[in-house]
Amino acid sequence: MRYQNIHKAIFLSRPNRFIAKVLLNGEELTVHVKNTGRCKELLVPGCTVYLEKSPNPARKTAFDLVTVEKGERLINMDSQAPNRLFAEWAQAGHFLPGLTLLRPETTWGNSRFDFYWEAGERKGFVEVKGCTLEEGGWTYFPDAPTERGVKHLEELLLAKQQGYEAAVCFVIQMAGAEGFSPNDRTHPAFGQALRRAAEAGVEILTRACHVTPEEVYITESVPLRL
Repeated sequence: MRYQNIHKAIFLSRPNRFIAKVLLNGEELTVHVKNTGRCKELLVPGCTVYLEKSPNPARKTAFDLVTVEKGERLINMDSQAPNRLFAEWAQAGHFLPGLTLLRPETTWGNSRFDFYWEAGERKGFVEVKGCTLEEGGWTYFPDAPTERGVKHLEELLLAKQQGYEAAVCFVIQMAGAEGFSPNDRTHPAFGQALRRAAEAGVEILTRACHVTPEEVYITESVPLRL
């Protein structure tokens, strides 16, 4: 996926989870943050960020903050990107051979999964999670407690028991990750649920991304340590 009309700026502060103050060409601006997570390890005062200018002149905020520099690493922090990236990756034939249907936002029973897919007689569900938390080259999810994430894993396990194939794909929104693990320090229940799901046959996909200020796409698999 590509961004249009990208501008380099300096991050100043984040008054709330929806907006940030940045310095763009010497002018202080309020911009929209396309990630409601904490991101405290990313949005450090003085760091370099990349903004996409909205084509809508009527918006209250003219820019979206989508990418941040963390040392030598570029991290895409657009929470809307992972589902788009997975769809592009799957439709390009990288998810499974013979894919004939990939339908987003599909309801099944009391559950709503990010994607439903079919490939011949095979059928299944995928949940997609964006990962931006990195420490010493290793990546972790979640960066904050997520009861919703636990529920998604439990629902995937149920779908697996009902005869569907099931997977959760962690889209690691950066390059060069050495590995991925559930963040047991922040939310041990999520790690426990992920290990239960894996033991029951739910596929755990961990994929890094190529990231530039203007472009993001899924690349290689990242080692998984549960």
